[in-house]
Amino acid sequence: MNDPGNPCCILGQTFVGHYTIPLLSDNQLDRIYMDYNATTPQEPEVIQAITDALQDAWGNPSCRYAAGLKAKEIINQSRESVAKMVGGRAEDIIFTSGGTEANNLVFHTAVEHFRKSSRAPERSEGSARHHNGDGPSAAEGRPHIILSNVEHDSIKLTAEHLLREGKADVTFVPVSKVTARVEVEDVMAAVRPNTCLVSIMLANNETGVIMPIREICQKVKALNKQRRPRILLHTDAAQAIGKVHVDVRNLEVDYLTIVGHKFYAPRIGALYANGPGTTTPVYAMLFGGGQERNFRPGTENTPMIAGLGKAAELVNSNLSEYISHMDSTRLYLEQRLKAVFGEEKICFNSHFPGSKALPNTCNVSILGPRLQGHKVLSNCTRLLASIGAACHSNRGDRPSHILLSCGVPYEVASNAMRLSLGRGTSRSDVDLVVEDLRDTVQLLEETD
Repeated sequence: MNDPGNPCCILGQTFVGHYTIPLLSDNQLDRIYMDYNATTPQEPEVIQAITDALQDAWGNPSCRYAAGLKAKEIINQSRESVAKMVGGRAEDIIFTSGGTEANNLVFHTAVEHFRKSSRAPERSEGSARHHNGDGPSAAEGRPHIILSNVEHDSIKLTAEHLLREGKADVTFVPVSKVTARVEVEDVMAAVRPNTCLVSIMLANNETGVIMPIREICQKVKALNKQRRPRILLHTDAAQAIGKVHVDVRNLEVDYLTIVGHKFYAPRIGALYANGPGTTTPVYAMLFGGGQERNFRPGTENTPMIAGLGKAAELVNSNLSEYISHMDSTRLYLEQRLKAVFGEEKICFNSHFPGSKALPNTCNVSILGPRLQGHKVLSNCTRLLASIGAACHSNRGDRPSHILLSCGVPYEVASNAMRLSLGRGTSRSDVDLVVEDLRDTVQLLEETD
């Protein structure tokens, strides 16, 4: 891992860690990026892997000449690396354009599987329809999907679309206003005879809170022993990968979404499916040349897959170091905020009793009537951060519905800023950011 105290230069500006990112700004002060939950720059090794693939593996991976065979080799190696990163097998990995496509593929599959299972012959003696009390019969009617109420839009809006179109019923289980987690008992209470999918994110992108996925999956799997078709289990691990250990065997999920640009890879993704097409159903949304075993046809994007594979290799080799560094730097950030502003003026919206959170995420409000998060950030001269999820950046002055759902008071949520740290964020970066926030708060409080 590169020395986090060794910054690089951007347009005459020092930048956190070891990445060069062009910023369209006349301001020549040092800019410090703390929005790694929104996206990450690509590691130098990742950029090199992409460049090498562009130069040497430009052939169609389905062709038998050298450039095509090289492309196929890179894709196979990347599949192995991505699978290792999440504790799966190479055959369980389906490359996609990104997390949104992977999530949509899961929802499409769940609805289609329910439809096909419900139409399957069940009228023979001893079938589920005539089980004589041995367990619930095969569900009839529309499929039912269970989510939390703090999911990413690629989950939430997909479910709402299915609901609007009359293709599925949806239950949004509220997270606890104490722990900010979706509680296992609440998920199980929402299960119906026609439930076909439970999809809960592994870690929240704004609070960093880690959800009890393993416990949910264990409860649902116990229930599945008594019912057909089974309830499928999915987690969107976009925010967790590269920040905490992720193992599909431990989580016991059927599906897990992988998003490259959240762990220093390019904007490409993958879906883990436990034995796709055999143990776990996958129904393609697209039709074409048969790539990705027909689950996701289309000529493979070899350079981006190469970059994803290299980023996965780095996680496989360095995750413990990444976690330790991000955790200690975040703790230092929180200590400095309390020291400079006083504990009575600081509220951490990423601290909830009984819940674990990502090591890099500090969601904080500086309390005061003029200190709304968007105002503070727009007046900072060094800090680059967000008030919440990038996909909600058009919400204007409204506080995050995620924080409100977690029980954060309206006036506190209005002042929230999500400071998410990276592998290269240093303590000196933290000192500069806290100084920037102190000066900005002083300016806003003095303004009539």
